[in-house]
Amino acid sequence: MMVGSVWAALELSLTCISALSLISPAWFQAPTFSFGVLTYCSWPQGDSWNQSCGNFGSLGDIPDFAWKVSAVLLLGGWLLLAFNAIIFLSWALAPKELCPRRGSGKMPGVQAAAATTTIVGLLVFPISLASPFAKEACGASSVYRSGQCQLGWGYVTAILNAVLASLLPVIGWPRMTKVQGRTVLFSSDTEKIILVPEMSK
Repeated sequence: MMVGSVWAALELSLTCISALSLISPAWFQAPTFSFGVLTYCSWPQGDSWNQSCGNFGSLGDIPDFAWKVSAVLLLGGWLLLAFNAIIFLSWALAPKELCPRRGSGKMPGVQAAAATTTIVGLLVFPISLASPFAKEACGASSVYRSGQCQLGWGYVTAILNAVLASLLPVIGWPRMTKVQGRTVLFSSDTEKIILVPEMSK
């Protein structure tokens, strides 16, 4: 129960951090302007506390094709993370009798898909620095070159979140070892040791 609760808390934390980075306007920052995947802000020179912000209300409002692709991938990765978090949370809170096979199945695969989708979205996003919108904000920006803009905390947070999300499936796979002709599965999800007889070849 304790391991499942910790795992659910990790999943929920990653989902919340991912959502925060998605709505952050601080992916790339210029002296008077910043923008992220879904939002942007501007402010007078030297007065960053007096910000005026907006968001892209739909996919059609996003100014560049690569930006749209990145937004779809990042939102898809977030939805997979959220789905995974809800499943792990239900396993952690539900009685064992209700979910006897908790932790089994394709959950590491869903987590890996979420991490992969997010990483691809993060790699695609800087291509949009060649868009007219980014060039107006960042000056001489181009693909993977930010011009006068600096990397903001929103993008850095999204990268760290993707790294952590990609590590969870690796540490979550059941560990296996051989003992006197039997396979012993150590599963942190079920908190049990399962002995499986070795099949003759």
